[in-house]
Amino acid sequence: MAAGRREKCGIRWGRILVARNDTKLVGTMSGPEMVDRTAIAREFERARTRFHQLLEEATDESLSRPSAGTRWTNEQLLFHMLFGYMVVEALVVMVRVIGRLPARFGRIFARMLDAATGPFNVVNFYGSCAAALVFNRRRMGAKLDRVIARLTRRLQLESETDLARGMYYPIHWDPFFTDYMTLADIYRYPTQHFDFHERQLTLDRPS
Repeated sequence: MAAGRREKCGIRWGRILVARNDTKLVGTMSGPEMVDRTAIAREFERARTRFHQLLEEATDESLSRPSAGTRWTNEQLLFHMLFGYMVVEALVVMVRVIGRLPARFGRIFARMLDAATGPFNVVNFYGSCAAALVFNRRRMGAKLDRVIARLTRRLQLESETDLARGMYYPIHWDPFFTDYMTLADIYRYPTQHFDFHERQLTLDRPS
């Protein structure tokens, strides 16, 4: 994920303003709003295909090159883009648990996480540096395939009520986190994160 204090994590961007849902369950009087699962799954597949294309086109030299606006190399940033999908697997579980607790507890938990933004930025930066040594260009693609396959299967099994349930988030941890996000928002998050960071890659583009 992108860190809140961008300079420490090497990410320089302005604040992104987004709409917030400050209710415990998003929907209508007749029930939760229908979520377009096909559109979300299509975005997963688009990102997966693009990720493989980026890996195939990248040279060793371009992977070790600094990215634009971060302190990561292109290879490390590619792992960070993959990591956004990995994080969602954990967030899906958290929403199921914390989303059923009183809203006051969720707000306190989010504030506690926000207070730890500094240490999070350090872990976020160096974690991607270290993980890219294991999940390098030869292993990243297969890892993303597995993660997206699991997320797609899980998305299809979610009930509309669960997709409308949500929790409060530490808004300084990532510019795409809002104060309150539903499970459907969380399924959309990693591709927003992916698209943002792809623009920071400095890989050679085919002519």
